[in-house]
Amino acid sequence: MIISLIVAMDEKRGIGKDGKLPWRLSSDLKQFRELTMGHHLVVGRKTFESIGKPLPGRQMIVVTRNPGFGPEGCLIADTVQTALELAKERGEIEVFVIGGAEIYAQTVDVADRIYLTQVHAVVEADTFFPEHSPGSWTEMQSVFHPADDNNKYAFTFKVLERKKP
Repeated sequence: MIISLIVAMDEKRGIGKDGKLPWRLSSDLKQFRELTMGHHLVVGRKTFESIGKPLPGRQMIVVTRNPGFGPEGCLIADTVQTALELAKERGEIEVFVIGGAEIYAQTVDVADRIYLTQVHAVVEADTFFPEHSPGSWTEMQSVFHPADDNNKYAFTFKVLERKKP
């Protein structure tokens, strides 16, 4: 099973502010939907609560230490490792880790792929993508999108693959 992180971050690795995305990029949201449709998504409880509901056409696995947390339509795991094993047991071929920062920090070293939306701006953020070794990754794709009426900031969509040892 391929473990993929999917993340949008600004030039200083900012990914969130007050539990929400600090931008609205409709082209990025469309890409997110297309990539993740039909797959399992691993998400932390706080990020799930900021989304507010299960995303249609995808199976969400919420990672939480709260045994009483059980949103309808979601699977629950007490650790990231358990979440990944659950996706694999259910026949997933590519699982998507969608955040937040704690979940990314626990998976960046085991991920096979990163779908990165590099937002060409520095925004006010209080949540950041973890430091990782850029030398461990090969850029497989890079597509620039200018700012427009539906995308407040210019961004580059990249696909990074972990280098084989």
